Amino acid sequence: MSGVMKRMGMIFRAKANKALDRAEDPRETLDYSYQKQLELLQKVRRGVADVATSRKRLELQLNQLQSQSTKLEDQGRKALALGREDLAREALSRRAALQQQVTDLETQHATLQGEEEKLTLAAQRLQAKVDAFRTKKETIKATYTAAQAQTRIAESFSGISEEMGDVGLAIQRAEDKTAQLQARAGAIDELLASGALDDQSGMHKDDIQAELDRLSGGTDVELELQRMKAELAGGSSQQAIEGGTGQSQSQQQPQDTPRFDKQ
Repeated sequence: MSGVMKRMGMIFRAKANKALDRAEDPRETLDYSYQKQLELLQKVRRGVADVATSRKRLELQLNQLQSQSTKLEDQGRKALALGREDLAREALSRRAALQQQVTDLETQHATLQGEEEKLTLAAQRLQAKVDAFRTKKETIKATYTAAQAQTRIAESFSGISEEMGDVGLAIQRAEDKTAQLQARAGAIDELLASGALDDQSGMHKDDIQAELDRLSGGTDVELELQRMKAELAGGSSQQAIEGGTGQSQSQQQPQDTPRFDKQ
């Protein structure tokens, strides 16, 4: 039972982690981290201000105690000048007590001043880190946004490529089917021409008739050729006859012409 519970817990954590990973936006995480750093910087600055305020109060107390100490010292001198040694002693006693307080306050003032300097330095360093983180954050956000846009564009092109691939396949199938139909039509024509298939339309001739038509076609050509030869031969004979007749008439012409003797 414990093994099943552990497995269920692991599956739940894995699914929750995956869901959180899908829901997480790095830009929002960076902004949140930057906000936390600003809050920390504000706390450090507030601490510096508090320490500086405490230091200032100590300085005011020191000034007051030093004023009182100076006043008691003057009073002791005046009492001693008037011959009142007891009053002078009392004034100096009070001044000694004040000096002890002044010494304690000066120690506290030095401590606060050291803390103030440390906090001021820490605030400056933290400010520099926050500024650097802000610059880096904006750079990362810009890069992430650009990458996200490029991914969406790539996904769009991928979808277009898939659609074009489907169109290409459809075109290829159409071309293959067309080629198949053309090949089938050509084969049927060849089979009909060879007589392997019967032409149900009655327009196709049998092999005997086809051979007779071929022979008759050849005979017609031979007859036409003989006719043309005969025409050519007849034309040559007619020209020869006409040429012979003209020559005979030219030879007989001088005999028929009468001669006249000179007287």
